[in-house]
Amino acid sequence: MGNGTSATKEALPIDTPFKLPSPLPSLPQGEGFGNGIVNLGSGLQVCQVVSLNKIWATNEGGPDNLGATFFEPSQMPQGFSMLGCYSQPNNRMLHGWVLAGKDDTGEALTKPVDYTLVWSSESLQIKQEGAGYIWLPTPLDGYKALGCVVTTSPEKPSLEKVRCVRSDLTDDCQIDKWIWGQGKESDPNGFNVFSLRPSNRGTQAMGVSVGTFVAQNTTSASISLACLKNIESNLSCMPTLDQVQAIFQAYSPRIYFHPDEEYLPSSTRWYFTNGALLYKKDEESKPVPIESTGSNLPQGGSNDGSYWLDLPVEEAAKERVKRGDLQDCQVYLHIKPMLGATFTDIVAWLFYPFNGPSRAKVELITVPLGKTGQHVGDWEHVTLRISNFNGQLCGLYLSAHSGGTWYDASELEFQDGNKAVIYSSLNGHAMYAKPGLVLQGTGNIGIRNDTAKSNKFIDAGARFSVVSAEYMGSSVVEPPWLNYLRKWGPNITYDLAEEAETVEKLLPGKLKSAFDKFVKSLPKEIFGEEGPTGPKLKRNWTGDEV
Repeated sequence: MGNGTSATKEALPIDTPFKLPSPLPSLPQGEGFGNGIVNLGSGLQVCQVVSLNKIWATNEGGPDNLGATFFEPSQMPQGFSMLGCYSQPNNRMLHGWVLAGKDDTGEALTKPVDYTLVWSSESLQIKQEGAGYIWLPTPLDGYKALGCVVTTSPEKPSLEKVRCVRSDLTDDCQIDKWIWGQGKESDPNGFNVFSLRPSNRGTQAMGVSVGTFVAQNTTSASISLACLKNIESNLSCMPTLDQVQAIFQAYSPRIYFHPDEEYLPSSTRWYFTNGALLYKKDEESKPVPIESTGSNLPQGGSNDGSYWLDLPVEEAAKERVKRGDLQDCQVYLHIKPMLGATFTDIVAWLFYPFNGPSRAKVELITVPLGKTGQHVGDWEHVTLRISNFNGQLCGLYLSAHSGGTWYDASELEFQDGNKAVIYSSLNGHAMYAKPGLVLQGTGNIGIRNDTAKSNKFIDAGARFSVVSAEYMGSSVVEPPWLNYLRKWGPNITYDLAEEAETVEKLLPGKLKSAFDKFVKSLPKEIFGEEGPTGPKLKRNWTGDEV
């Protein structure tokens, strides 16, 4: 199909606007959370506009080769101005937003002085709905543009269309997710469209996402747009403790464990009171029982190898504690401001007494990997990102091994209202949004991550406690175990060659060399049993997830 509008357009995921299955219940009273407007300082107020008017679309290229659609905000509150357009790939339901700004001083916002045409689809032979034009506003000196303007006309947009922001109210931004391009995302020289996010993100960082996109011909080009900044570090739009508890009750995920899972989570109290031990370097023969709250664990300091935790010594007790206790499982919440306190991250932590051994898939054969992957003490987490403008769930981050993945709310499965469904992988406890097999490797050889629904599951909202929320001050008292900053399990190193050789004996000749190559590509730490550190030493405790 060449330039122009197709006669018959196939239905795409983006043609269906996403809505959460149930409305958010009324929340307890608070200060500024969920009030629709956030004051960023110096007279600049912003609101999050979710009502979007379609401007132009292409139906090929980008993720899954389904194209992308470009929108501008509509139904903005009186006195608010557009800061830029929104775009997303067509391979998921329409679910997005863009900020609009209001200037209470007459100095925070100003019209651009001109526009530059960044790109046009006019001459391209692609599936598109008419021709699209992407314009970059030219700001007045001392101001910065925050987003592009999209039109279906070669004529420049009106200078009244968009506003630029005073430079001191902005922060640096970087490309985030790939929205569209004619080639592949990895093509550094093709024309691509990316969403934007603040370059510096964390609990103390005040950069604010605007919801706009950047369009450029090379991924290495400097970004000509900025994001906003909460210059007064105003946290009044963060939820209160009562509001957090109500929000988590509404959105708490349901976590399914594999039918064959033996190593289930527990509460830390259950782990401590069922025989877990504290060891000290050079005094290994005298391990100490742990108090139910962890009150006798070393506090603060650093992960210097002086202390570690381990399972009970007696074999029967050790095997019983390894398996955890789903009925006693507790979810531990860390509440933190993100993206200049325009969002709240509710980080839900799960503790597993034991992480089971890994299995490999070698073509059609599944082989056990001995003790590979197993360790004492396993912390996993899921992060719910909540809009401070309206209390809506925007997405989930699911931890998997040393990393994880962000999922937009429109990409999730829900049960019982707004409870997202999460799948925990067999033995390894990595979190995924869909059941099935995720292979950690290349081709048809890798470590298996198997997930499935079963009668083993938890509703994270049934048993949870808020263990940390620094911005709330004394409202939340951290339990002693949270400030234990050493290992939650011992260090044991296995013989890499011996483990691999045991597996290779089970394989046909032609697969031995392929498996050997795969094993050598694995990080060395996977062949050691090393108990992890607790939540406070993870990089996401004060930073963003990625």
